Formats: sequence, C-alpha cells, structure tokens
Amino acid sequence: MNEALLRSLTPKVLGILVRRGADFAAAEDAVQDALVEAVRVWPADPPRDPKGWLITVAWRRFLDATRADAARRRREDRVDEEPPPGPAAAVDDTLQLYFLCAHPSLTPSSAVALTLRAVGGLTTRQIAQAYLVPEATMAQRISRAKRTVSGVRFDRPGDVATVLRVLYLVFNEGYSGDVDLAAEAIRLTRQLAAAIDHPEVAGLLALMLLHHARRATRTASDGSLVPLAEQDRGRWDTGSIAEGVEILQAALARDRLGEFQAQAAIAALHADAPTAEETDWVQIVEWYDELIRLTDSPVVRLNRAVAVGEADGPRAGLAALAALDDSSPTSSGRGHPLPRHAAVAAYLHERDGDLPTAARLYAEAARKAPNLAERDHLTRQAARLNTRLRG
Repeated sequence: MNEALLRSLTPKVLGILVRRGADFAAAEDAVQDALVEAVRVWPADPPRDPKGWLITVAWRRFLDATRADAARRRREDRVDEEPPPGPAAAVDDTLQLYFLCAHPSLTPSSAVALTLRAVGGLTTRQIAQAYLVPEATMAQRISRAKRTVSGVRFDRPGDVATVLRVLYLVFNEGYSGDVDLAAEAIRLTRQLAAAIDHPEVAGLLALMLLHHARRATRTASDGSLVPLAEQDRGRWDTGSIAEGVEILQAALARDRLGEFQAQAAIAALHADAPTAEETDWVQIVEWYDELIRLTDSPVVRLNRAVAVGEADGPRAGLAALAALDDSSPTSSGRGHPLPRHAAVAAYLHERDGDLPTAARLYAEAARKAPNLAERDHLTRQAARLNTRLRG
C-alpha cells in the first residue's frame, strides 16, 4: 500500500467533493471512509486511476450518508449528478483547502489539526499521538474545526500569511509519536509552493530546510540541548542547506521581502559559517533590523540583542536588551512575559564577565523555561557558573 500516494491525493479528492456541493465536514468524513476502503481493497486489486477511484467511492459514501439523514432528504437528487466512471478532472483545489483549514475563525491549534487531517491526510490517531493528547480529544478538536468552516464559501480568496503561520506552527512541533511533524510541514509547504507562486511561501520553505538541516545536531545522545555555537557543523545536512539557499536567493531576487524570507536569510548566514567564530554577525544584525521593520516583534528585538552582543560586544547587546521590557505588549495594553528574556540577559552578562548576575539570571530563566529540555539546559548553565564562583 502506497501511503504517500494516498496522503498526496487526500486534499485533491476532498477539494473535488466540496466543489461538487458537499459541505466540508461531510466531505471530509466521506474521504476518510474512502481511504479506509482503499487500504482494504487496493493491495489485492489496485485501481488504474487511484484518484478517480477515491473520488467515486468518497462521493458514493457522501451520498449514502446524505440519504441516511432524514433532514437532508431533499438532497437525494444528487445521485443523478454522479459523473460516469473515467479519468478524474484535472482541477486541483488543494490551495483552497489550505486557505479553508487556516480560516481566521479557527484557533491556531484547531487550524493545525485540521490542516494535518484534511491537507496532510494524517489520521486522527496519528495527529493525537504527535501532539501527545488522547485520540478522543483530538477527534473533538477536529470535529469542532470542521463544523466551524463548513459554511465558508470555497471560492473565496484566502490569506497566504495565515496559512504560512499554521505551517510554521506544525514545523516547530518537531517529532513525536510515529509522525515527523517537521518533515510533514516541509512536505505540505512544498505542496503549497507548487500550487502558488509567492515569495513568502518560498521563504518559509527555505527557512524550514535550513533549520531542518541542523536537526541531528541540536540534541546530545542524552537528549540535552546543544547550543548553535557548540553543534557539530560537519553533521549538518549540506543538501538541505544548498536547496534552502537556492530557494531563498530566487525569492529575494523578486524584491518582495517578507518576514519568512528575512528569517531564512539569517538562518542561511548561520549555515554558511564554517565555524561559530566566523559567523557574519554584522549582516545578521542588519537582517534583524529588516525583520523589525516588517514585524516590530518583541521576540525579534530580543534575538537582535543577542546578535548585537556578538557583533559589537556584550555591553552593546545589554544596551539593546535594556530597551526591551521583560514583558511584551498585548492588544489590551498589558504585558505578558517575554520568552527567554532572562536567558538572553544571562548569556550577555556572562560574556561581559558578570558571573554572579549571569548565574542568578540563568536560574530565573530555568524557572520560566517553556519546556523540560530548556529548563535542564539553563539549570546546568546556572550550576556551572555557581561552581566557578565557589571555586
């Protein structure tokens, strides 16, 4: 059974059912039923036209479900509209599915789950395992998301930026369960890039490839984090780096700069440096300035402070950090803790030679760490400095 083929056909078949008039929730259920039937039938009797087979079976399952619903009996005349067997239409509504699954009415977690199910072709169980939640919980989340978008018109233009943010959320989940979410995000972004000619789509794909190239070196054998400066660059995936740089250069040449292109440019500069000491920090600071112009994000300003500290010395980095509060503004005017502010301050103070302050800030950062791996890493940094201070 070719699982990759089934997953690649899922959004195409779903798009055709929706275009024929099926509401999204019912169409998605019918497609899932067709996929189950394909897994059962195809090994012994593979179809000549897999896409056409799935469309026929999914459409019949949709009609069966429609007939069974007494409140929708008026829709039974659709049985007369069933197309004759034969090659499937060439129309591909995958792009519209991306837009639908990233609809503004959905929460980020719901948009991610629906994208993985409807566009990625993953099962509810696979998605639940990847996000470490019970399958019933994920099923409820997906069902709510499907109901939310069922009334959305399929032919309305979507927001590319929203789709890209959803795909980047998937990418940053990494790997858990039997699904490699980072690799899945790259696959879906490639698919999106094939459907739409947009420099920011290319920028996101380049960014993913450049980050993914370092994946094998980000953690040690015991699971502990390895900082970028300490990673074994000889183990970086040079093929992914070369592809990412090539895609980025083509996108930048179009002179329509966006935030993902700027982030990819920073990642490319890190990838291009033979050693951490040879990193072009001055140019990285310039790219962070571009990112601030595009997004004015507190997180970007925080990362810029690190780059300034590397380019112009820790005192300059601390001065840049001083312009940032340790909380970031919200729409209500109030602030919420800025992730990793204390960790950045600790790093810069250590580089400036102020070990007592750095040790205290590393311990504070560990208490605020968003995950166990970061907490352990920061705790070790604090312990390392405290040992030096006692010696």
